[in-house]
Amino acid sequence: MAIPAAPKPLTTPGIMVPKPVVLIRPTPAEAQAHAVWTLRAALNVAALQCQYSPFLRTVDNYNQMLKKHGSDLSAAQTIMMSHFTRTLKRGGMAAFDRYNTRSYNSFSTLDAQYNFCWAAGQAGLGLRVGNVGAMTRIAEAMLPDVRAALGHVPPAAGLNVPPLPPLPDARPDLVDPTDD
Repeated sequence: MAIPAAPKPLTTPGIMVPKPVVLIRPTPAEAQAHAVWTLRAALNVAALQCQYSPFLRTVDNYNQMLKKHGSDLSAAQTIMMSHFTRTLKRGGMAAFDRYNTRSYNSFSTLDAQYNFCWAAGQAGLGLRVGNVGAMTRIAEAMLPDVRAALGHVPPAAGLNVPPLPPLPDARPDLVDPTDD
Protein backbone atom coordinates (compact mmCIF):
# COMPACT_ATOMS: atom_id res chain seq x y z
CA MET A 1 0.00 0.00 0.00
CA ALA A 2 1.41 3.39 -1.01
CA ILE A 3 1.83 6.11 1.59
CA PRO A 4 -0.41 9.08 0.74
CA ALA A 5 1.35 12.31 -0.15
CA ALA A 6 1.52 14.95 2.55
CA PRO A 7 -0.98 17.74 2.03
CA LYS A 8 0.44 20.82 0.35
CA PRO A 9 0.83 23.63 2.92
CA LEU A 10 -1.61 26.51 2.66
CA THR A 11 -0.26 29.74 1.27
CA THR A 12 -1.63 33.22 1.56
CA PRO A 13 -1.82 35.06 -1.78
CA GLY A 14 -0.09 38.41 -1.97
CA ILE A 15 2.52 37.98 0.74
CA MET A 16 6.24 37.98 0.14
CA VAL A 17 7.71 34.52 0.68
CA PRO A 18 11.51 34.49 0.82
CA LYS A 19 13.09 31.95 -1.52
CA PRO A 20 15.20 29.14 -0.07
CA VAL A 21 18.89 28.94 -0.88
CA VAL A 22 19.66 26.13 -3.32
CA LEU A 23 23.09 24.54 -3.67
CA ILE A 24 24.73 23.78 -7.01
CA ARG A 25 25.36 20.06 -7.54
CA PRO A 26 25.57 19.06 -3.85
CA THR A 27 26.84 15.66 -2.82
CA PRO A 28 24.59 13.72 -0.41
CA ALA A 29 26.82 14.81 2.51
CA GLU A 30 26.64 18.43 1.36
CA ALA A 31 22.84 18.25 1.09
CA GLN A 32 22.68 16.99 4.68
CA ALA A 33 25.09 19.67 5.89
CA HIS A 34 23.01 22.26 4.04
CA ALA A 35 19.90 21.14 5.97
CA VAL A 36 21.75 21.43 9.29
CA TRP A 37 23.30 24.79 8.42
CA THR A 38 19.99 26.14 7.12
CA LEU A 39 18.10 25.10 10.27
CA ARG A 40 20.82 26.81 12.31
CA ALA A 41 20.25 30.00 10.31
CA ALA A 42 16.47 29.74 10.80
CA LEU A 43 16.85 29.36 14.55
CA ASN A 44 19.28 32.27 14.66
CA VAL A 45 16.77 34.50 12.86
CA ALA A 46 14.05 33.25 15.21
CA ALA A 47 16.19 34.08 18.23
CA LEU A 48 16.32 37.66 16.96
CA GLN A 49 12.79 38.06 15.57
CA CYS A 50 10.67 36.02 17.95
CA GLN A 51 11.52 37.37 21.38
CA TYR A 52 7.99 38.80 21.65
CA SER A 53 6.91 35.39 22.93
CA PRO A 54 8.79 33.98 25.92
CA PHE A 55 6.81 30.74 25.49
CA LEU A 56 8.59 29.92 22.22
CA ARG A 57 11.98 30.09 24.00
CA THR A 58 13.72 30.91 20.72
CA VAL A 59 16.82 32.46 22.31
CA ASP A 60 17.18 29.62 24.78
CA ASN A 61 16.54 27.04 22.03
CA TYR A 62 19.25 28.59 19.85
CA ASN A 63 21.79 28.68 22.67
CA GLN A 64 20.99 25.10 23.70
CA MET A 65 21.33 23.97 20.07
CA LEU A 66 24.81 25.49 19.92
CA LYS A 67 25.86 23.65 23.08
CA LYS A 68 24.17 20.31 22.48
CA HIS A 69 24.73 19.96 18.74
CA GLY A 70 28.04 21.81 18.42
CA SER A 71 29.83 18.86 16.85
CA ASP A 72 27.08 18.46 14.20
CA LEU A 73 27.23 22.20 13.48
CA SER A 74 31.02 22.18 13.23
CA ALA A 75 30.95 19.24 10.82
CA ALA A 76 28.23 20.90 8.73
CA GLN A 77 30.21 24.15 8.55
CA THR A 78 33.32 22.31 7.37
CA ILE A 79 31.35 20.45 4.71
CA MET A 80 29.62 23.63 3.54
CA MET A 81 32.90 25.51 3.23
CA SER A 82 34.37 22.62 1.24
CA HIS A 83 31.28 22.64 -1.03
CA PHE A 84 32.04 26.20 -2.10
CA THR A 85 35.74 25.59 -2.59
CA ARG A 86 34.91 22.43 -4.59
CA THR A 87 32.33 24.05 -6.84
CA LEU A 88 33.97 27.46 -7.32
CA LYS A 89 37.72 26.79 -7.00
CA ARG A 90 38.39 30.53 -6.45
CA GLY A 91 36.44 32.75 -4.08
CA GLY A 92 34.97 29.85 -2.14
CA MET A 93 35.10 31.58 1.24
CA ALA A 94 33.48 34.74 -0.11
CA ALA A 95 30.77 32.55 -1.66
CA PHE A 96 30.28 30.83 1.70
CA ASP A 97 29.81 34.25 3.32
CA ARG A 98 27.21 35.19 0.68
CA TYR A 99 25.52 31.82 1.23
CA ASN A 100 25.22 32.58 4.95
CA THR A 101 23.73 36.01 4.28
CA ARG A 102 21.21 34.60 1.79
CA SER A 103 20.34 31.82 4.26
CA TYR A 104 19.51 34.35 6.98
CA ASN A 105 17.55 36.52 4.56
CA SER A 106 15.57 33.50 3.38
CA PHE A 107 13.90 33.38 6.81
CA SER A 108 13.40 37.10 7.34
CA THR A 109 9.72 37.96 7.01
CA LEU A 110 7.17 40.24 8.54
CA ASP A 111 4.16 38.86 6.66
CA ALA A 112 4.36 35.40 8.21
CA GLN A 113 6.37 36.15 11.33
CA TYR A 114 3.94 34.51 13.75
CA ASN A 115 3.84 31.25 11.82
CA PHE A 116 7.60 31.29 11.28
CA CYS A 117 8.22 31.88 14.98
CA TRP A 118 5.89 29.05 15.96
CA ALA A 119 7.53 26.60 13.51
CA ALA A 120 11.04 27.69 14.54
CA GLY A 121 10.06 27.26 18.19
CA GLN A 122 8.90 23.72 17.46
CA ALA A 123 12.14 22.95 15.58
CA GLY A 124 14.16 24.33 18.48
CA LEU A 125 12.22 22.14 20.87
CA GLY A 126 12.88 19.15 18.61
CA LEU A 127 16.60 19.84 18.81
CA ARG A 128 16.44 20.25 22.59
CA VAL A 129 14.85 16.85 23.10
CA GLY A 130 16.72 15.17 20.23
CA ASN A 131 19.79 13.07 20.81
CA VAL A 132 23.31 14.39 20.35
CA GLY A 133 24.39 13.47 16.84
CA ALA A 134 20.83 13.53 15.47
CA MET A 135 20.76 17.09 14.18
CA THR A 136 20.88 16.04 10.52
CA ARG A 137 17.82 13.83 10.89
CA ILE A 138 15.97 16.49 12.89
CA ALA A 139 16.88 19.23 10.39
CA GLU A 140 15.73 17.16 7.43
CA ALA A 141 12.44 16.42 9.20
CA MET A 142 11.66 19.90 10.55
CA LEU A 143 13.10 22.28 7.99
CA PRO A 144 10.23 21.77 5.50
CA ASP A 145 7.72 22.86 8.17
CA VAL A 146 9.79 25.93 9.06
CA ARG A 147 10.06 26.86 5.38
CA ALA A 148 6.32 26.22 4.75
CA ALA A 149 5.41 28.51 7.65
CA LEU A 150 6.78 31.44 5.65
CA GLY A 151 4.01 31.11 3.08
CA HIS A 152 0.89 31.15 5.20
CA VAL A 153 -0.49 33.96 7.31
CA PRO A 154 -3.43 33.25 9.60
CA PRO A 155 -6.22 35.85 9.41
CA ALA A 156 -5.59 36.92 13.00
CA ALA A 157 -2.03 37.98 12.23
CA GLY A 158 -3.10 41.58 11.63
CA LEU A 159 -3.29 41.68 7.85
CA ASN A 160 -7.00 42.54 7.91
CA VAL A 161 -6.47 46.03 9.30
CA PRO A 162 -9.30 48.46 8.51
CA PRO A 163 -8.29 51.51 6.49
CA LEU A 164 -7.31 54.60 8.42
CA PRO A 165 -9.59 57.66 8.22
CA PRO A 166 -8.38 60.33 5.80
CA LEU A 167 -6.03 62.93 7.21
CA PRO A 168 -7.17 66.58 7.22
CA ASP A 169 -5.89 68.69 4.35
CA ALA A 170 -3.02 70.79 5.76
CA ARG A 171 -1.66 72.44 2.64
CA PRO A 172 -0.36 75.96 3.35
CA ASP A 173 -2.48 77.49 0.57
CA LEU A 174 -5.64 76.31 2.36
CA VAL A 175 -4.76 77.79 5.75
CA ASP A 176 -6.50 81.07 6.57
CA PRO A 177 -3.88 83.49 8.03
CA THR A 178 -6.60 85.26 10.07
CA ASP A 179 -7.34 82.06 12.03
CA ASP A 180 -5.54 82.40 15.34
